[in-house]
Amino acid sequence: MSGPMDEAKDGNEDAASPFVIAVANRKGGTGKTTTAVNLAAGLVRRGLRTLLIDFDSQGHAGLAFGAVAGRNEPTAHGVFSNGPEALERAIIATAGKTGWPDLVLADTRSPHPGGVVTPDLLVRALDVPRIRENYDVVVIDTPPSLDALMVTALTAANAAIVPFVPHPLSIEGVRQFSRVFFSVRLGAKPRLRHVALLPIMASPHVLVHRRMIESLRQEFGNDRILDPIRSDIRLAEAFGAHQPIFDYMPSGRGAQDYAALTASIVTRWKLAS
Repeated sequence: MSGPMDEAKDGNEDAASPFVIAVANRKGGTGKTTTAVNLAAGLVRRGLRTLLIDFDSQGHAGLAFGAVAGRNEPTAHGVFSNGPEALERAIIATAGKTGWPDLVLADTRSPHPGGVVTPDLLVRALDVPRIRENYDVVVIDTPPSLDALMVTALTAANAAIVPFVPHPLSIEGVRQFSRVFFSVRLGAKPRLRHVALLPIMASPHVLVHRRMIESLRQEFGNDRILDPIRSDIRLAEAFGAHQPIFDYMPSGRGAQDYAALTASIVTRWKLAS
């Protein structure tokens, strides 16, 4: 079915730049941060140099690795008050942790933009030699809102993953996001080419889950629905332990599902190094 989520055939316009993936949903509680964290870790495990940017002022993506920005430390949100070059200064290298991405932490104290926010601000922040030359993929954990920060993140992205719980209220949130996706695609020099919908906490044995997923298949097309992430308490435990699921419980179904998601994304968007 054609519609606002129609995709162009090619991926990243500039092969010398990292492929940017925004994990986005305007609704909280959809597994957005869990997906951003474990996708980024999964990409590192597949040999891709990965940078995870926490653009959500709750700071949970950084906290998943036990990292919280100090009062005077540079953060992702510094681009709004200090310009695009502030992002580069905020990178935390985690090379000593096997299987962990490098991080840019969120500002949990004063995250709201203090100046004029232009949609291409993050595009310019990512277009620096240190990022272009050192990363294959950038994953952005976006704020759960339809505000300027979300638009800025989507404008910088080549692709978006939309996690959703297969429940009627969440489905409406996916539809609302599709309209934002369309508006960004219509912007000047759009980079955003791809979108994929990811069922979270899904069970094939729950009738409403099957119906909601099938409804989205019919509305947006089967090729935009990723294989679901099943419910797994180990995912929450891994967050509390400040570890990706691959470190905390590598044999569990959460690790299996996120490994399968990562493999699917690498193939779908041709990310293999």
